[in-house]
Amino acid sequence: MTEERRAPSDVVPWAVRVSAAWSWRFLLLVASVAVGLYLVTILKVIVVPVALALLLTVLLLPLVRWLQQHARLPRAAASGVAVLGLLVVVIGLLTVAGRSIAKGISDLQTQAVAGVQELTEWLSQSPLNITVADITGYVAKAQQSITQNSGGLVSSALSVTTTVGHVVAGALIAMFCTFFFLLDGRAIWTWLVGLLPFEARERTHQAARRGFVTLGAYTRTQILVALVDAIGIGVGAAVLRVPLALPLGILVFLGSFIPIVGAVLTGAVAVLVALVSHGPVVAVIMLAVVLLVQQIEGHVLQPFLMGHAVSLHPVAVLLSVAAGSLVAGITGALFAVPIAAVVNTVVLYLHGHDKFPELGTDDHVEVRQPGRPRADAPFAEVPALQGPTTAGERE
Repeated sequence: MTEERRAPSDVVPWAVRVSAAWSWRFLLLVASVAVGLYLVTILKVIVVPVALALLLTVLLLPLVRWLQQHARLPRAAASGVAVLGLLVVVIGLLTVAGRSIAKGISDLQTQAVAGVQELTEWLSQSPLNITVADITGYVAKAQQSITQNSGGLVSSALSVTTTVGHVVAGALIAMFCTFFFLLDGRAIWTWLVGLLPFEARERTHQAARRGFVTLGAYTRTQILVALVDAIGIGVGAAVLRVPLALPLGILVFLGSFIPIVGAVLTGAVAVLVALVSHGPVVAVIMLAVVLLVQQIEGHVLQPFLMGHAVSLHPVAVLLSVAAGSLVAGITGALFAVPIAAVVNTVVLYLHGHDKFPELGTDDHVEVRQPGRPRADAPFAEVPALQGPTTAGERE
């Protein structure tokens, strides 16, 4: 009597079957993420400006609403005024910083030369016994190395020129997309959601509304944190009479948008300027100011404000910045935390945990059953994006 054959599911243990099912799904997700990151890397000249435009849209949307309600401006005019106002602010900051740098750079150069001479004398008298002749020899070798590698420097300069061109093109794309996100954002979003299967459209829309709120909270909170860093370090530099205090404050403000890392690096620049201009004593005091501001940010502002805004643990913020910088450098570090915050909010909602229950589900995306087109609702006539609305702000 032959032994009866058993099905594979009866032979393979249950734990192995479950592990195998998890494994191939996990590998599929990893492959999908890898392909997505590869496409983002190829199209970064387009993807990064569009992501920046989304952040700017979240920032400017309250201003557009205010202009519509109080100034009685049409949507297009309010969007144009908001974008132009942003450009004026950015150009004004750059102009003020540029003038301060141009005015103080000559004095800073003189102080740098004097500081180098003082350092040279200290080295010659120190136990290291490095003479002026040795230092001159090192400088001559450096100049010779630069001369021999002039071709590489030229190619690097051309690469920088190409990068500048990409930055200019990206800025234009960001401004263009920001305007139309403010003007026709609802129409664009409705079209994107319409590409999904009908059953998934409503849940995707509701999850995206929560992600939109999280993105707005992150943007406003990060601006406040960056402003505190810039004022603290800038005022400290001005009190210590460190040259270029205003440009240093602007630099700290911009650098603080990269959490944890940005403010530290820009604060180090302030310490170096203080060292060159006023010597080690003032540099140590400037370092103390930078550390104090960083402690206030790290132990008060970030946990309290950012924790309430995006509900991310500081460890998650640190790991997100590290992973983003590893994958895409400074750009990745800049966008890592908002992406992690939005993904966290969306995934929690899709798994039944609504972080913003006050939003409700009354704001529906315009969906229709397959096979029932609507000729009376063209793309351009879908209402413009008003952002996530609470129960008291429904249209």
